[in-house]
Amino acid sequence: MREDGREGERIAKLLARAGVASRREVERMIVDGRVKIGEEVVTTPATLLKDLRGVSVDGQPVKAAEATRLFAFHKPAGLITAERDPAGRPTIYTALRNALPPGAGRVMPVGRLDYNTEGLLLLTNDGEFKRLLELPATRVTRTYRARAFGAVTQAQLEELIEGVEIEGMRYGRIDANMERRTGRNQWIELSLTEGKNREVRRVLEHLGLEVSRLIRVGYGPFALDELPKGTAVEIPPKQIEIFRKSLGAKA
Repeated sequence: MREDGREGERIAKLLARAGVASRREVERMIVDGRVKIGEEVVTTPATLLKDLRGVSVDGQPVKAAEATRLFAFHKPAGLITAERDPAGRPTIYTALRNALPPGAGRVMPVGRLDYNTEGLLLLTNDGEFKRLLELPATRVTRTYRARAFGAVTQAQLEELIEGVEIEGMRYGRIDANMERRTGRNQWIELSLTEGKNREVRRVLEHLGLEVSRLIRVGYGPFALDELPKGTAVEIPPKQIEIFRKSLGAKA
């Protein structure tokens, strides 16, 4: 029973946990009248349920939530982080057909990587876990390596620790360090917790740099390491459990 005395959980949360879609996408499905309990159309994502018995989406019964699964995928550049692209460009799901192990089921990307950005992309079957990983409030660190052309000093990079405002958009704390430099080319490592759209590229361009390659090498405690490009590996349940506890979330 909830603290307010009402029983059950919101249907949007239950459907997300069952891997139907992210909670935000489930809420849109409900608004569009695609979710039913029996023959009755659900009209609000705040509907409380103890379980998903009798619930259907687009006329298909929803299965009970499975155990949370998490996969690390080395996304190559040149793929869209979406199920389909109106322009017809290849998506991550094109590569995932061969990268994921048999029986992986439906998975959703945790956050996004731009078309030209490569590296670690986490995938999960649990929409609630996806939301937990993405929320700025949980402050999960994303770590990137950027190859950039231009002139910048370590002192300039260290100023990013205070955040920066670019064209009215405020970007929070970024921990940036020069890895190595050859002439006007350099590799820079950056760690941040917000993950706003194109954040790393915009911040480095603001410093007068031209980014030629961007790789995400870490997301929370999960690292890209030596995972070959275009392949995926499942993260052991024990690691997921430890990570959830570190966030103060219930397993």
